Amino acid sequence: MSTDVANSYFRTKVLTATPEQLQMMLYDGAIRFCTLGREALAARNWEQSYNHISRAQKIILEMSCSLKHDIAPDLCAKLAGLYSYVYRLLVDANIQHRIEAIDEAISLLQYQRETWAMLLDQLGKRKAAEAAGKLDVPAPSEQMEASISMTA
Repeated sequence: MSTDVANSYFRTKVLTATPEQLQMMLYDGAIRFCTLGREALAARNWEQSYNHISRAQKIILEMSCSLKHDIAPDLCAKLAGLYSYVYRLLVDANIQHRIEAIDEAISLLQYQRETWAMLLDQLGKRKAAEAAGKLDVPAPSEQMEASISMTA
């Protein structure tokens, strides 16, 4: 796939994503760039590690700035603290070339991503249940149940 096609696909994916899906994309991007930065640190390729870790830092900063403190102040304060800590770990990894710091940042981001995935799963189930509750489906009759059991 050419770079132009990939960029067009990614742009469409971002523009059509729900806010929840965008948050997942941010976690995925931060983890990906941290992992690439870690690999570059291990290879002692300082320029590449700087570039990848800096991209991860920008994503973390975006996540921190997009928190809606007026909606959930306690949760946002905790997330802001976590994002600030991860950001400092990435700065430390970038300046001191400490793989341990980036490993801790990756671990925290993966945990947050898994938590977000579970939340999205629960949200999806709740929305499906609400939608199913709005459907006008007749209750099963004895005849319907008999035909179902014969075909099964």
